[in-house]
Amino acid sequence: MSDLRELYQEVILDHSKHPKNYHKIDDASHFAEGFNPLCGDHFNLYLKVENGVITDVGFDGAGCAISKASASIMTSIVKGKSVEEADKIFRQFHNYVTGKADKSFDVESLGKLAVFSGVTEYPVRVKCATLAWHTLKNALENKTEVVTTE
Repeated sequence: MSDLRELYQEVILDHSKHPKNYHKIDDASHFAEGFNPLCGDHFNLYLKVENGVITDVGFDGAGCAISKASASIMTSIVKGKSVEEADKIFRQFHNYVTGKADKSFDVESLGKLAVFSGVTEYPVRVKCATLAWHTLKNALENKTEVVTTE
């Protein structure tokens, strides 16, 4: 196994064991729930959006290491970003892990999200990595239905 892959695994495990922004926001302006029925990942996402900027974000729930790490990294990245910036990051990340990114796409441009580069080889794990992101999209669009990966 390459040193880079081992480092990526360590980052995923660290975010899974010590997730960032793992808390409920009582006065959230946006909320969404996500569920992966295949493996049981289940998260609630809370956002405070003020003047088109995500000023606070938190999540709670339970899931596998990949889904929890993805939610943790996602919350760290989108906090302080505009809704438009968050949507652009979602599209880049989603296109990359689902294999739809242009061949010239530089995975390092994803920053911390590059740790999920290995999931592209495992389609079932893609759903774990993208659950929090689809939940974010629903929250930002004020959709009330539960996000599901199926």
